[in-house]
Amino acid sequence: MPKGTTPHHDRSVRPVDLERAGAWLAHHGLPDDRPTPLLATRLAARRGARLAADVLLAAFIIAVSLIYTVHRPDGDAVDGPGPLRHWSLLIPTAVVAGLVLAQSLLDRRVRQADRRAAATLPRRAAHPVRLGWRTVLGGPRAAFAVVTFAGATALAIHALTVQDSTARYAAALLLIGLGGLAAGMLVQLRHVLERPVVADDASSLTADVTLRVEDARHVATPSVVWCLPTVSVLATGLGWWTVAWIAFVALSVIALALITARTAPSSTVAQHVMSAR
Repeated sequence: MPKGTTPHHDRSVRPVDLERAGAWLAHHGLPDDRPTPLLATRLAARRGARLAADVLLAAFIIAVSLIYTVHRPDGDAVDGPGPLRHWSLLIPTAVVAGLVLAQSLLDRRVRQADRRAAATLPRRAAHPVRLGWRTVLGGPRAAFAVVTFAGATALAIHALTVQDSTARYAAALLLIGLGGLAAGMLVQLRHVLERPVVADDASSLTADVTLRVEDARHVATPSVVWCLPTVSVLATGLGWWTVAWIAFVALSVIALALITARTAPSSTVAQHVMSAR
């Protein structure tokens, strides 16, 4: 980045953030690029948001577990076709809405940090090619996310047809959670694709593409979907539904590992984009 763009010793950036930015550049095969306050600020915003998201996920799992424990059908309704109390689904719906809202706020904080960083640039660069979802996320990862949500939804819908009220209530919780998570994921992916470029030269432009690819891959990883069964499904006992969910999660993790191993790193994607000039 040009020396006149953003001062290397910006007092608003902590030295540890600059060191982490240098490590990030080296990890992505860019050891010759100098860590700048621009990159350090953007990386720090993402680290903070992802840490908060992990805490939020833990709180969400605890909240849904408590809701399931308190409102699950008991007595004779557990092993019979007892009615599903629709009012008991209002609280988990509110919790899921709160999760989606909190994720949106974290995403907004990252975008605001990017806008503040962009405001310090005297000029703005542009990507040499339009970055669509195929470039940023990739077809295999997009297909994996769709299949994961579709498979989880199919399992939950099938469980609604059984006579066990406990399994039906767990399935209803899952459907509510899956709907909210899918909506939140789509909104976040849209923000990643449409946010403005934060760069003023080739070096910062490469970092911008790399960050965009990493953000999209992070959003599309269905970690919350894998965690939802541990809240309610496993509590229903070792039945067909529990075995199906364990197999589903295991196969999903294996599939993601294979996709990750066969997919080009984010830095390689960025270099391909920059070579398209």
